[in-house]
This record gives sequence, C-alpha cells and structure tokens, in this order.
Amino acid sequence: MLVLPIILPLFSFILSSLLGTSIGAFGANFLTVSILFFSFYYSIILFFKLLFNNLMYKLIFHTWIFSDNLELNWTFCFDSLTLIMLLVVTLISTFVHLYSVEYMLHDPHVPRFMSYLSFFTFFMLVLITANNFLQMFIGWEGVGLCSFLLINFWFTRLQANKAAIKAMLLNRIGDFFLLLSLFFIIYIFNSLDYEIVFSMSSLLIKHKLLFLGYKISFLDLLCFFLFLGATGKSAQIGLHTWLPDAMEGPTPVSALIHAATMVTAGIFLIIRCSFLFELSRNALNLVIVFGSLTAVFAATTGLLQNDVKRVIAYSTCSQLGYMTFACGLSQYDIGLFHLTNHAFFKALLFLGAGSIIHALSDEQDIRKMGGLQAILPFSYAAFLIGSLALIGFPFLAGFYSKDIILEMAFVKQTFFGGFSYCLGIIGVFCTSFYSTRLLLLVFLMNPMGNKNIIIKAHESIFFIRFALICLMALSILSGFILYNFFIGFGNSFWLLSIFILPENYLLNDIEFISSFYKVLPLCTMFLGIFVANLVYFNVNVFYKIKQLKFFKYVYMFLIKKWYFDRIYNQIVSQNILHFSYFYTYKSFDRGLLELFGPFNSVNLFYSISNSIKNFQSGYIYHYLFLFLIFILLTLTFNFFIFSILSKLILIFFILV
Repeated sequence: MLVLPIILPLFSFILSSLLGTSIGAFGANFLTVSILFFSFYYSIILFFKLLFNNLMYKLIFHTWIFSDNLELNWTFCFDSLTLIMLLVVTLISTFVHLYSVEYMLHDPHVPRFMSYLSFFTFFMLVLITANNFLQMFIGWEGVGLCSFLLINFWFTRLQANKAAIKAMLLNRIGDFFLLLSLFFIIYIFNSLDYEIVFSMSSLLIKHKLLFLGYKISFLDLLCFFLFLGATGKSAQIGLHTWLPDAMEGPTPVSALIHAATMVTAGIFLIIRCSFLFELSRNALNLVIVFGSLTAVFAATTGLLQNDVKRVIAYSTCSQLGYMTFACGLSQYDIGLFHLTNHAFFKALLFLGAGSIIHALSDEQDIRKMGGLQAILPFSYAAFLIGSLALIGFPFLAGFYSKDIILEMAFVKQTFFGGFSYCLGIIGVFCTSFYSTRLLLLVFLMNPMGNKNIIIKAHESIFFIRFALICLMALSILSGFILYNFFIGFGNSFWLLSIFILPENYLLNDIEFISSFYKVLPLCTMFLGIFVANLVYFNVNVFYKIKQLKFFKYVYMFLIKKWYFDRIYNQIVSQNILHFSYFYTYKSFDRGLLELFGPFNSVNLFYSISNSIKNFQSGYIYHYLFLFLIFILLTLTFNFFIFSILSKLILIFFILV
C-alpha cells in the first residue's frame, strides 16, 4: 500500500494515453479523476498511520546502481515531511483534475491533457518520496518535462511555444547547478543517500575546497549550488521570468504548477536539506537575501499588471519569496506551513480566475471586466476568500503563516533578519494593494468590457463549483487547524525530517517582542486596502497621481518588470547570439571545419589534380624530369629515415 499513492498517477497517465482514442473524453475524465482520488485516499491512510504511531516508513523497491563503492537503491521514504507534501500534492491534483472536466469540456484533446496532468503528478510524487538525491533528480527533471508539455498544450499558439521554451531553458540553468551539487556530494560522501549524506555533514564543517583559486568551505559551496538549483524551480529573482509567461497554458495547468507542485519543489529541496543548510551560515544569509528581494520584486511588479492570471502569478512568486526567507531564517517548519496554506488559497485564486475567464469567453484583461459581482456571485465569493487569505486577513489561512514568518524575521536580531522584515512589510502592503485592485476592477467597479460578452456570462456547473467550495473551506480553516500541528510548542511530529540548530530555534522569543511589531503587518495590510480603494474609487486622486512627473518612470519600471526581460533579451541573449554568429559559426563552423572538412578537401584534391594534369604534355623530357625529381625525393626520404632510426637504435643500446 505504501507505493500506491505514487504508482496510481502513473497508471492514470498510461491508461489515458493508450486508451484515449477508445474511451474518449468522458472515459479519460472518469478514469483520471477516480484514480487521483484513490491516490489521495491512500495518502490520508499513510498520514494517519504515521501520526498515531510516530513512525517513518521506508520501502526499498529495487537495487538501482552498484558501481565501485557507490550503491543506490530505488527507495521510497515516507517521513512526516514527505507525507505532508504527499497529502497537499494529491489533494490539489485531484481538485485540478476534477475542475478540468468542465473547463476543458470543448477541447478536442482532453485525453492527452488529462494524461499530462497525471504524469506531472507522478513525477512530483517521485520527487518528494525519494530517499536519495539521484531519484529526487529524476522527479525534478520529470516535472520540468511535464511543465513544458502542459504550458505548450495549445501548441498552435506562438506565445505558448515561446513560454514553454523559456520555462525549459531557465529551469535548465537551475538544473545545471543542482547537478553540480550532486557531483560534489558523490565526490565527498561517495553516496547520494539522504541518510548517509546528512549524518556525515557535521564532520565536514571545516572541510575546504580550492574553487576558482579560493579556499571555500565545502558546505557553503554545496548549499550555494543546491540553492541555485532551487532558484530555477521556485522562480527566485534572477531565474523568475519563466513563471509569469507560463500563464499561456490552460488555467488548470497554472493552478497545478503554482499551487502545490513545481514551484514548491525548490522550497521542498531546501527543507529536505536542512541538515546541510543549518551548518552553513553564509548559505542561509544568501537564502534570506534572495527570498526577501523576490518577495518585494514580485509584489511591486504585480501592482500594475493587467492580465488577471499574470497578477496571480506574480503573487505566487512573491509568496515563494516569503517561504524562501523563512527557510533562510532556519524556520523550515514555518516555511512548510506557509507552503501548505498557500497551496489552498492559490489553487482557489487560479481556479476562480479560470471560472471568470471561462464565463467571459476567454477574456483575461481586467481592464475589460468590471461589474461581475452581480453576474458571477459565486466566483466573486471564491475570489474574495482567496484574495483575503492571500493578503493575510485575520483568521484566514495566510494570516497565521505570513505573520509568524515576519515575527521570526524581527526576533532574529541580525542585519539579515531586519532586512527580511522590512522588505516583508513592503511586500505585505503591495500584496494587499494589488489584490484589492484586482477585486475592484474585476467585480466591484462599473463594467468596462464588451456588452455582449458580459451579458452572456454565466456561472459554471457542478465540477468547477465543487472544487472551488472545497478550496474555499480549506483557505478559511487550514491556518487555524494546522497552526499548532505544524509549529506548536513541544511538537514531535517532524521527528528527524527537519533539523534546526538549538541557537536558531526562535519560537519562544516571539512572545516577548513589542506589540507594535506584532500589529504592524496587520496595519500595513489594511493600509494597502485603503490606498487601493482611495486610488481606484476616487478619480481625482488617480488623475493627480498620473500627473506627477516621477509617476511615468515608476510606471514604466514596474510595468516592464524591473527590466529583467529587456536585460536578458537585449544584453545577454543578443550578445551571445552575436558572439555565436561571428566567432563560433563564421570562424569555426564556416572556417575551420570547412577548411579541413570534406568540402574543402574535395576542392583541394581537384586543384592539385588540375596542377598535375599539366605535366601530361606528351614530351619525353618532361617525363624524365618528373622521374628524376621523384627518385631524388625518395632517396632523401630514405636517408633521413635511416639516419633517425640508426640514432634511436644507438641511444637504445647506450641506455641499456
């Protein structure tokens, strides 16, 4: 039974792929949804067995690699960290499959779409249940492959092709560094097994390597490469540009990628490797800086975006920043707590956005919406609950996890802790502003779209509603129910899944911080709501802001996404293409290879044969002259060969 939650999505992929043309859309939908439901059901059983027995399950499936001293088994590990992720992934995936039944109703390729969703889920489950780095890497790469297939599902659309290629290329950068970390682990530990690597890591605190001419701590370098690998998948600043463009895929794909699977793989990797990161203070500081910058960058960029899915995508990027710097603060359990809550309300937001887009005939521009509160009341309720949970409204899911992350940043009492707290507060303001703006422009303000489209808008039927109702309940209750379960005092649930050094355990200290700093995130959230209402409901205020001289520059900076795309396209990509054309292509491919390649060899042979042909004159003295030249060349060659050989033989006898 242990392996059933993992194997069932694979069966779902195989059956829906092979039998898709036979069973049709209805059969593929019924097959995949029912199989994913059973995968979730078995995940619940495993979770409660662990909860009540305080056990860790480990299943050695098969011997995989046996080379010299390196021995790896295909092993599944079911500890508390794995089972939490197992529950979240299978639950969200089940809802996304169910939602897709209605959302993709009129698509002619439903079996292929549902099979891709199941395949994606299978690789994510392989990633989180792996017991060694190589098995984890297979799931890691499989998730990247499936994301390419799903983003590019509507492959006749040029933008979908571009977005899929962009996601694949940027993830390859992160994967390269993850591979480097695997090579380092093999070099030092001669193993890739989690238990061996983590148990030996404390012995290598003072171990240094010569890297690029500098002596660097091995653990610092290893954690640096691991984090760069996580940066690609979790869209941290620098390798984040693929995430908003991934919205070109169908909305269920966006929900599955953003809510609980691909983008959380990097966070999961950091939490899984807490045994390594805890021993590297420099790596943790780097994680704090990147996470804080990502939270602010994505939150500010989402302020002025006009695509409803793109706004939610930037909110995902921002929330991933909060999870990341929570891990950098050594609060891995709190980071996982926010990951779990975020999975529910982010799936709700994306699926709610999909319901709106579905009702408005695929319209995604929020400037062409408005007044949908009366037309789509159920979608409004779902979107409202998801947005309130996202901004951390009191007693909803995001309130419990986001506030405690900021409190932990404040009690860290270091420069990096203060840095993350200040940027986190800015992120709270921006998040509440763009979430309120989204609600106002889509639902509460006067209609601004096409009259015929808005009149025909209607609510979805059973499948979409059922998925949204379940996610609404989870977005309301998950924070309250899971708070003590994840981060309560004396909590023994994590066992040996997460490691935190005693000096980094700060949960006691948050009880003694000033009330001002406890209430500041909440006040900042209400301030963001107030400013958004003031700007968008009061035309005079909005007009005056637009008249300010510096507003144009701020607007261009934010709408151009901090110019990251322009830097990559015009500076990085263009210079690489220029170098490739003028140096590697013209000098090497067209130059060196053609000079010594078949084409030039034929031309050289042809020119030499034409030159020799001129000696075929028919005169006997020409032939005698050629005969004399070749005799002299032969004698000269034989003389040099004989003299060299004789000297070599003489040297050999002298040495002997």
